[in-house]
Amino acid sequence: MFPWNLFPFNKDMKNKLQHMKPDEIDQFIKGIMGNVMASQSGGSLNPQDVVNHYQSQPTQQRNPLNSSAFETHDSVFVRIPIKDESLLKELQIYHTATQLMVEHIPERDAKHSIKLPAMVKKKGSSAKYKDGILEIKLIKSYDIQYSQIDVTEI
Repeated sequence: MFPWNLFPFNKDMKNKLQHMKPDEIDQFIKGIMGNVMASQSGGSLNPQDVVNHYQSQPTQQRNPLNSSAFETHDSVFVRIPIKDESLLKELQIYHTATQLMVEHIPERDAKHSIKLPAMVKKKGSSAKYKDGILEIKLIKSYDIQYSQIDVTEI
């Protein structure tokens, strides 16, 4: 049997929580965070600076290829502008069900990952280059695996 009398929350804890003020809770958490951050970084980190840093970061992801991905009823298209046609000889393209990986463009050691707007099939993909645009066509996957769960009376 679990020793519930040794559990850290007792009857008085409910009363303490009901009478706490939000400012006290905020100060308590800032104090704890300050102690933890100070012990890990040698005292040079302010928890409020960490919070402000993450709030000021943009949520958009950089797109160095300037690619665009969109879906139609049957397909997913990814368009990548490529000015120099000679780069196509070194270009390598891979894909999973949810993302497209492009390697060796614009530099030899460059690798880029593009999130696809829908799940795609393994086979049936194609790529065409025309007018400075590489267009990759992937076939959408409709393989949604449903499993029925029987409900029984207990």
